[in-house]
Amino acid sequence: MNPKSPTKTELPLYKASPALEAIDIAQQAQNDQRVYIETYGCQMNVSDSELMSGILTRNGYEMVDRVDDANVVLLNTCAIRENAEEKVLNRLVHLHHRKRRQSDLVLGVCGCMAQHMKTKLIDAAPYVDFVLGPDAYRNLPMAISSVTTGDPFLGLKLDRGEDYADIAPIRKEGIRAWLTIQRGCDKMCTFCIVPFVRGRERSIPMHLLVDDVKRLADEGFKEVVLLGQTVNSYDDGTHNFGDLLFGMSEVEGIDRIRFTSPHPSDATDALIEAMASCDKVCNQIHLPLQSGSTRVLETMRRTYTAEAYRELVAKMRAHIPDLSISTDVIVGFCGETEQDFMETYDLMAEIRYDSAFMFKYSSRDGTLAHKTLDDDVSEEEKGRRLKEIIALQENISHEINQELIGETVEVLVEGESRRDPDNFQGKTDGFKTAVFPKESSEIGDLVGVKVESVTAHTLIGSMVAAPE
Repeated sequence: MNPKSPTKTELPLYKASPALEAIDIAQQAQNDQRVYIETYGCQMNVSDSELMSGILTRNGYEMVDRVDDANVVLLNTCAIRENAEEKVLNRLVHLHHRKRRQSDLVLGVCGCMAQHMKTKLIDAAPYVDFVLGPDAYRNLPMAISSVTTGDPFLGLKLDRGEDYADIAPIRKEGIRAWLTIQRGCDKMCTFCIVPFVRGRERSIPMHLLVDDVKRLADEGFKEVVLLGQTVNSYDDGTHNFGDLLFGMSEVEGIDRIRFTSPHPSDATDALIEAMASCDKVCNQIHLPLQSGSTRVLETMRRTYTAEAYRELVAKMRAHIPDLSISTDVIVGFCGETEQDFMETYDLMAEIRYDSAFMFKYSSRDGTLAHKTLDDDVSEEEKGRRLKEIIALQENISHEINQELIGETVEVLVEGESRRDPDNFQGKTDGFKTAVFPKESSEIGDLVGVKVESVTAHTLIGSMVAAPE
């Protein structure tokens, strides 16, 4: 599925200063440079790594799947939580040892952590050759070429006009493709660093995205996952997110359309109508709650109340049969009392999510909360609260899955089970993992699986005729 390397006339994809425009990128790329990208963080980072691969491939670089085969190593990083940055810094120490042994090794740090730490990253790891933020990927060929000067290359300017709409990502083979439809975030939640490292919201025109989905279908992908920091705030000036879902649903060859992560405040009637009306749009939504306390939500600047969130869930369930809902929850946020926590606990028990990502609050340097609020809940108390909601959610997830025993669910076959090569695994419409014997099915097939047993996270069954 990879496009052929371009001719020299196709190379200038980057925005450069006049001094750097003189560098012959094509000539540099011909020096047998093999690039390995290591990705940290969310699906947006996975999509960005595919974008980086597209830029480098079109500029004559060879992408490799093993770090041992590379002489250019790029870390595409995450800055959401402090431990993600610590993990990257530890990895850089290991790569520094490799760099000492491999004199021609080029080491670059890209993405959100690069944007967040800026020059502090060079101070912490002076052996890093270049640092590029999320809006500077076009400069990758230039940055790699600049290593010969001996000075670290920094590309950290946020660009509100950068959407990379003209660049074709290089995706790995499979059945699910990530498609970024919107970049940046305008929400300014007090706990979140994303607006400061990804910039302001901008959406790619709908006609370009529909064309992208057509190409993905032609390449053999069966499922498309639409990505954005607040994906349902999509607005290209003419079309909203509901319009986009309807338009993509008309593309032949794509079986399923998903999206992540939406914001509750932007869950409009147009979105609900598209989910209810379009067969290809999955009856599944990841709808971050963060807290069940309206007081805490206000401190977080989440722009909705607990009651409004409750009403939204009820409305969606009334219009979309068998809707599967997952969420994000933070406990121990600044000023969270025991009563606030119990409101979160009770709302989770009431809504009964299919699954949840649950975290202790961790203050992030650069966020509004770090600058203006006291992180005044003890680590011990945060840990206790987290354990309680995890136990609650595990029970709920198991109970919901038990209700499916004896039912037949439609599964998109993704590949072999990690635990048993005689079994396939795949996802249901509701994004539940199902495991079943291979029999006559193939990767990419939509099959019926009769559920025979479950855990809190997995459906186990056997293949039967797909449900009508």
